[in-house]
Amino acid sequence: MKFLTKNVKIALTVIVGMALLYWGINYLKGVNLLTPANRYFTEVKSTDGLLEAAPVTVNGFQVGQVREINYDYQKNKITVMLAMDKDMTIPEGSTLNMVTGLMGGASLVLNLGDGAAMKPGSYIPTTDIPGLMDHVTENVLPMVNGMLPKVDSIMNNVNGLTGDPALAAALMRLDAITRQLQNSSQQLTLLLTNLNRSVPTVMGNVNGIAGNLNGASSDITDFTASLKQLPLDSTVKTLNTTLANLQALSEQLNDKNSTLGKVMNDRELYDNANHAIASLDSLLTDIKAHPKRYINVKVF
Repeated sequence: MKFLTKNVKIALTVIVGMALLYWGINYLKGVNLLTPANRYFTEVKSTDGLLEAAPVTVNGFQVGQVREINYDYQKNKITVMLAMDKDMTIPEGSTLNMVTGLMGGASLVLNLGDGAAMKPGSYIPTTDIPGLMDHVTENVLPMVNGMLPKVDSIMNNVNGLTGDPALAAALMRLDAITRQLQNSSQQLTLLLTNLNRSVPTVMGNVNGIAGNLNGASSDITDFTASLKQLPLDSTVKTLNTTLANLQALSEQLNDKNSTLGKVMNDRELYDNANHAIASLDSLLTDIKAHPKRYINVKVF
């Protein structure tokens, strides 16, 4: 009896251990055997990354998971057993779609119908709706394949452009221009520095010139005031009178009937005057030569 008791204990320990191992393996897979669930079935043509413990969602919310995936060799179909939440009611007309994720994993999306509630153990039909990877395969990959020749042509053009000696020469000229601009910038900076140093002196000279101009302006003002004080009116009147007298004298000289005109225009008077002057000159010459003839000095 004691031997049987020992064997029973060993058997119970092994059974409990295997049960715990099975539960632990399923728990690590994401399958919680202790949670009550209703079982439903579906058939798929291909798993495409669908694994046990894959989620079953409604509007993005998980309401169950894939419990088992079996292959029916008689029907040549893949049967999937679903463990749905106990409180989840699946109406007639509901369908399942297998959606492949971007990283390759697949999940089932439950589309609820509007009929009566299905009994647990019923089959839920599947429909083919392309997933994200299907869109990528059908739409994006052909575009990428079409772009590859163009990209290859662009890369060849870029390689040809970068290998062109003219580009290297242009870059060298650009580098030389950059150095010249840098030198010009340094010279401009030096010029501005010298200009900043010279500005105070220039401003001082400008201020001195402005002061001289102010002094000259004062002198001009004083000169103008002095001119205003001069008797310009009386001077102008006197000058006008003198000019009038000169004009009258000129008219008399030009008039042959006037006295001055006769004197100026009489040829005989001019000749007599010249003869008298000549006689006077001859007399003075003779007096100088023979003064005794004209001057008699007696001494007592």
